[in-house]
Amino acid sequence: MTRRGRACVVVLGDFGRSPRMQYHALSLANQALLEVDVVAYGGSRPHKAVLEQDSIHIHELKPWPRAMHWLPRPLMLLFKPVFQFVTLLWFLCVKIPCPDVFIVQNPPSVPTLVVVRWASWFRRAAFIVDWHNFGYTLLKLSLGSNNPFVTAYHWFEKRYGMMADGSLCVTKAMQKELEQGWGICAIVLYDRPPTFFHPASVEEKHELFSRLSKSLNLPHDGCDFTSYEISRQEPHETPFTILDGSNILLKENRPALIVSSTSWTPDEDFSILLEAAVMYDRRVAAILRQDDYTYTEVLSNKMHDGRKYTYPKLLFIITGKGPEKEKYEKKIRALKLKHAEFRTMWLSAEDYPLLLGSADLGVCLHTSSSGLDLPMKVVDMFGCGLPVCAVSYSCIEELVDVGKNGRLFSTSSELANELLMLFKGFPNKCDELNSLRKGAGASVRWATEWEECVHPMLMEIISRKSN
Repeated sequence: MTRRGRACVVVLGDFGRSPRMQYHALSLANQALLEVDVVAYGGSRPHKAVLEQDSIHIHELKPWPRAMHWLPRPLMLLFKPVFQFVTLLWFLCVKIPCPDVFIVQNPPSVPTLVVVRWASWFRRAAFIVDWHNFGYTLLKLSLGSNNPFVTAYHWFEKRYGMMADGSLCVTKAMQKELEQGWGICAIVLYDRPPTFFHPASVEEKHELFSRLSKSLNLPHDGCDFTSYEISRQEPHETPFTILDGSNILLKENRPALIVSSTSWTPDEDFSILLEAAVMYDRRVAAILRQDDYTYTEVLSNKMHDGRKYTYPKLLFIITGKGPEKEKYEKKIRALKLKHAEFRTMWLSAEDYPLLLGSADLGVCLHTSSSGLDLPMKVVDMFGCGLPVCAVSYSCIEELVDVGKNGRLFSTSSELANELLMLFKGFPNKCDELNSLRKGAGASVRWATEWEECVHPMLMEIISRKSN
């Protein structure tokens, strides 16, 4: 009996928050028919499709000890990579079965690329880098361009990246930069949604919002309408749906649901979204001749009784975890809005696609530290048939086709204008939004893209390495 081939997927981060690498693992198991070892940090739960695949074996790395967090930042930048180096080298060279190929996510580059290169030499395996971004550009955001750590990081990233047997990247712009500036020939593998990202049925929406009722009911200081309206829902209804006998219906006077996901990092300026919500709120108040700062229940009562207005109230649900979350939650609590409200939450890998499939619009504030990568969240949104408003930057139009599946903006005022234009006449008479939704629904799936772009290269590299 011949030995079944084996691959190792390496992520020096939370595997549950690395959807592209989860999809790689699934394709390696289901399409390339390989045994797959995943070496990564724990934390968030991966999608159940990964957990239920018997050919995927997850090995959790030990995290940096909390007892060492007292170290000054310069010493942390020195000692943490050393700890990670030793731990990762032990797993790749000793603990896991010998693979035929390593596929490593970049960034982070240090010490990941160095360790995987050494492990591939020691175990005589192929070495493939999947370039999501450039690690040194992320480091520049916090340390500055002239910092010696950034210079050293750039050197290691380029030198060891050039040693790979194969490279993948996420955009044509990155492919060009790798070839011209780094001497690396990479294949573009666009992020694509897997099949579990799809538009939600009305039954799935009702079940989801029933499950999320506790999070939706959470009071936010200074916010009125959603807290008021959600808290008065009967057991058979949600803010968006109602059970009428044996039928589930979407409410005519429901709020418009806008979703944004984030890792709450400096390359996403959420103040743009908050300012746009304030502008929307004030412009709608002016149209309705309301006092922006005097709270009344009149409009909420009329909406609850079935009356509709030209512009809906907006509910923004922001998903994700990250370092700047508390800062923005504090700003959200300070807002006093009557026509918009925010909720922040963390969803399971199964509920997140359902939320996207239940929403009316996605918002993306990703700007890219290198200007060469594309936001995975937009790919997921398109997989659910969800149109997107995204911040404009150098290569975003490789993904967002303006006027077909989304809109671009650069300022909070532009985003507010888009919200007013797209949601006028919601839910039944917003023709532009409905047109974008049709365009967003046409999406190539991950398995198709992977089969065309990666599978042939993978088999050729493994064959060449084994001879």
